[in-house]
Amino acid sequence: MSFGGFNDNRHQAPMAEINVTPMVDVMLVLLVIFILSAPLFTHAIKLDLPSAQSAAAPEKPETISLSIDAGGAIFWNNDAIAQDALPAKFAAAAQKQPQPELQLRADKETRYEVIAQVMAAAQGNGLSKLGFVTDTKAAASAK
Repeated sequence: MSFGGFNDNRHQAPMAEINVTPMVDVMLVLLVIFILSAPLFTHAIKLDLPSAQSAAAPEKPETISLSIDAGGAIFWNNDAIAQDALPAKFAAAAQKQPQPELQLRADKETRYEVIAQVMAAAQGNGLSKLGFVTDTKAAASAK
């Protein structure tokens, strides 16, 4: 250990420089150890796994898109439909197995009364899966 300067022996102050040689030595030793041990991690154990049969995955239910525009016009999968014909369509859809999911898309200017009537008709005719579809881009830009 050196406690003096190189040119001046009169001032006996501690040396302010960090000696990094031991740290470099340790890092090089660790690097060599990792290089030598890396191939040991690539060997896999050979196994002869048994085979088994499982049940078929459940069928994904149909999705019905029900859209309501600002004027109150209703569209069943992009086809215009009268509000009077909805209960028969809902009853027919409720009989399917698995029961389809009803995705309700309504214009933001649509009266809540129309939406509530459609929801009540769907529930009254046996449809229990109802979801609301929104536009994420419009919601993000409104913030």
